[in-house]
Amino acid sequence: MKFSFAHNNINVKDLDKSLAFYKDALFLEESRRKEAEDGSFILVYLKSPYTEHELELTWLRDWDRPYNLGDNEIHLAFRTDDYEGALKKHKEMGVVVYENEGMGIYFIADPDGYWTEIIPNRM
Repeated sequence: MKFSFAHNNINVKDLDKSLAFYKDALFLEESRRKEAEDGSFILVYLKSPYTEHELELTWLRDWDRPYNLGDNEIHLAFRTDDYEGALKKHKEMGVVVYENEGMGIYFIADPDGYWTEIIPNRM
């Protein structure tokens, strides 16, 4: 019996804003989309050209408040082959929320406040 990751899901309040963020910050592209016939939800799957794993964004039409992220201890993580370039880009975007220089990692936040860890390939 084998298991492999398929995707992770996060719910987003403003789908267009989130799509723009993930494209600009992490170069993720939409790979597929499912829209409810009644317009109540949209699922958008984002993919990096470097992995099969996908990020699923769920937009709910009737959701009227920010999502409760608790202590925000759950996060995504991406490796990069250009850590310094990525850090510079994310600082210019104003999305770096925590930098741990001692560990050589940092975190960015998306429009809904979800954190993503950025780590160099060496880790």
